[in-house]
Amino acid sequence: MTTTHLPLIATTCCAPLVKEPLDADAADDHARTLKALADPTRLRLLSIVASSVGAEACVCDLIEPVGLSQPTVSHHLKVLTEAGFLTRTKRGTWAYYALVPGALEEVAAWLSAP
Repeated sequence: MTTTHLPLIATTCCAPLVKEPLDADAADDHARTLKALADPTRLRLLSIVASSVGAEACVCDLIEPVGLSQPTVSHHLKVLTEAGFLTRTKRGTWAYYALVPGALEEVAAWLSAP
């Protein structure tokens, strides 16, 4: 019985990188951002603010649509503000939240980057 030997071809196990992958800090930042969006109530609140006139809403107008208490709604709005999606201004006794221009587009851009 004869054995045939195939020629050895040098190959690599994986495709080479064509761009810089996320470093640990960027991955932490992106995860924190996505975590802020991963809650259904926060998504609804963001959607309500974005759909409001001038992309701004008073916390007093956000309580009833989500059916939660004012402190709970305020907590969710704080998380969205800290994640960079909303800004907060105080007018009298009420807080108003506005969508940060370009915040959602920025997340969409890094999620869809090739």
